[in-house]
Amino acid sequence: MGAFDYISSFCSYTYSNAKTKRKPLQTVEIKVKMDCDGCERRLRNVVRRMKGVKTVEVNRKQSRLTVNGHVDPNKVLKRVKSTGKKAEFWPYIPQHMVYYPFAPGMYDKRAPAGHIRNPTQAFPAANAPGENYVSLFSDDNVHAACSIM
Repeated sequence: MGAFDYISSFCSYTYSNAKTKRKPLQTVEIKVKMDCDGCERRLRNVVRRMKGVKTVEVNRKQSRLTVNGHVDPNKVLKRVKSTGKKAEFWPYIPQHMVYYPFAPGMYDKRAPAGHIRNPTQAFPAANAPGENYVSLFSDDNVHAACSIM
């Protein structure tokens, strides 16, 4: 009987591990334009029905939808867009979170008070084409630096 118990425990162990892994608990913030209580209620109900959602918070004043749970952010965004509303991931962060918040391109007129545009979205990528400053100062032309100043 001991061998049978061993095999049955082994089969139950592999069956329990065969379950799909849960997505990590995360917070998804989405910017959605809401005009009335009906829009707010519809968005809350649509997102609440998703599998893995723990809490849904709606802030109509900031046009912000916050979803906590074991969900995929892209699926939440797709579900919100299915209501016919224009939606995007929350593009703002609190102003005190940025080392240099006064850089050009950080402010947005539509941002809530105390928030600025996310620096990863405000500035171009590091590999974006830009001016090559190394070529301005070369050993071949020593007077090139003087022409700039």
